[in-house]
Amino acid sequence: MLESKKYVVRALTRDVTQPKAQVLRDLGAKVVKGDLNDKASVEAALKGAYGAFLGKVVADVAKSQGLKHVVYSGLENVKRLTSGKLEVLHFDGKGEVEEYFWSIGVPMTSIRVAAYFENFLGPFKPVKASDGDIHPGYVEGSLPMGDVPMDGISVADIGAIVCSIFNSPEEFVGKAVGLSAEALTVQQYADILSKGLGKEVRDAKITPEAYEKLKFPAAKEMANMCRFYQMKPDHDIKLTHRLNPKVKSFSQFISENQAALKNL
Repeated sequence: MLESKKYVVRALTRDVTQPKAQVLRDLGAKVVKGDLNDKASVEAALKGAYGAFLGKVVADVAKSQGLKHVVYSGLENVKRLTSGKLEVLHFDGKGEVEEYFWSIGVPMTSIRVAAYFENFLGPFKPVKASDGDIHPGYVEGSLPMGDVPMDGISVADIGAIVCSIFNSPEEFVGKAVGLSAEALTVQQYADILSKGLGKEVRDAKITPEAYEKLKFPAAKEMANMCRFYQMKPDHDIKLTHRLNPKVKSFSQFISENQAALKNL
């Protein structure tokens, strides 16, 4: 958005002195102090703005300030969609905020982003299990997706998509857009990681039932997220590529992140 020169960009942060804030200033953004838990600071930050890429207090302020377009990083309300059978807290909370935006009449587009490719360098990174095999996933379990492809995208490709959405309000206001660069099975992700690492990575074929018993705090939530992913929520790969023609495949992402991969 800064590169396009079409908008004057305000970047909202709790600490305007941090190095990342200075980077944004150097790129041409106006950095303003704000805290999403402080309604008055959000009112000051959004005063006179055309639009915002920001949660619930923002919805109230966006309504009162008359913003023309809000792009919200949302997700599906899994608990509602499955009639309470599945609960995925980090999805459901965003889904509730999505619904709130629309219920109070804010002109909003929700972007529902697929699993981040960056997670394969962090929480989904390849790990050596007790059997000596290397799997992509938390603890000793691969992601419990079976043979169902899982949509993914690089965080770095989302900004250009948001910019395209702001440039086409007539097409996107009032809609939820599922973003995905491509959909691969866990074994296909593992095959690409194998090439990048120079050692074999395999899908451990763990079930959601076994996964939720793993001993880390979010095991049940992650298992439910994968159960929801197996229901194939709507992610529009073709639209994603139209909104950002330079969107990267997982293979390209791994090629560009060899240094981070070497540290795994």
